[in-house]
Amino acid sequence: MLHHISFGVSDMKRAAAFYDAAFAPLGYVRVWEDLNPGDPDQAIGYGPAGGGDKFAIKLRGKEARAPGSGFHLAFAAPSRDAVVRFHEAALAHGGTDNGPPGLRPHYGPSYFAAFVVDPDGHRIEVVTKAAE
Repeated sequence: MLHHISFGVSDMKRAAAFYDAAFAPLGYVRVWEDLNPGDPDQAIGYGPAGGGDKFAIKLRGKEARAPGSGFHLAFAAPSRDAVVRFHEAALAHGGTDNGPPGLRPHYGPSYFAAFVVDPDGHRIEVVTKAAE
């Protein structure tokens, strides 16, 4: 259903460092970038290596606003270990814990997820249903 989604960010350097590190355990990389210092419309697209972008960050400066309560974006992880490593990298690069890695049996018997808030306040979940 969705083709891609983007988040407005207040600081491109900070957001890029966060997403570069947090996405690495998931196998997501920069697939394009439009980074011109001083340009107020900078952006970076992320996705699977060799593929198109599914997620982008766009510089919006002081106008950047995270959606309110009730919104979050969930990214697929290849394994439980990737969920744990995502969470660790996100916290090490300016993210805030919003739910540590672990099973969420109320969503399903093998639903393993972690939740963070990025440096701009966007709520992110990373999930796998892999048995291990």
